[in-house]
Amino acid sequence: MKIAYTGTPAELLPKQKAKLEAKLEKCLKRLERRGEKEVHVILSRQRHLHKVEITAHAYDRDLAGAGSDADLAIAMSDAIEKLEKQVVRMQEKFRDGHRVVQAKGVLAATPVKTAKVVKTVVRKPPQVFAVNSLDGRKPMTVEEAMLEIGSTENYLMFRDARTDKPSVLMRRPDGHFDLIET
Repeated sequence: MKIAYTGTPAELLPKQKAKLEAKLEKCLKRLERRGEKEVHVILSRQRHLHKVEITAHAYDRDLAGAGSDADLAIAMSDAIEKLEKQVVRMQEKFRDGHRVVQAKGVLAATPVKTAKVVKTVVRKPPQVFAVNSLDGRKPMTVEEAMLEIGSTENYLMFRDARTDKPSVLMRRPDGHFDLIET
């Protein structure tokens, strides 16, 4: 692992530097196993506050962790913790992101391995459920829909009493309403 220091690395004691490098090695070991990893550690100090930023590159993404505290060791551990969280999240995304791509309307069988038993899971295409337009709700006027929409909702779909067709009442950012009739 190549670690590049920027800022004031003279403040780092040899023990702190060894501890930082060991933690970084352990953290980034979970990522891509191939190739040399490059890490950039930026140390800065503003008045009595130590700031540590750690950046690394993996899976074509940049990872960054930052920590600040009056104690340099605590700032380093905060930065490494944030970097570890990103590494775990990225590893889960990468692991869970591999899915079988299927064409529309075609059933795809995906083999699933569990304890030396291979199961085949058949995925069905999504279903479309028709909504009954006459579900017992009475038609309403635009004024009733404005009262029904309340202060928390941004839109309301209703059946217009005048035309007996579906309509949508939407709240605009300025507080007025737009009516969309079909």
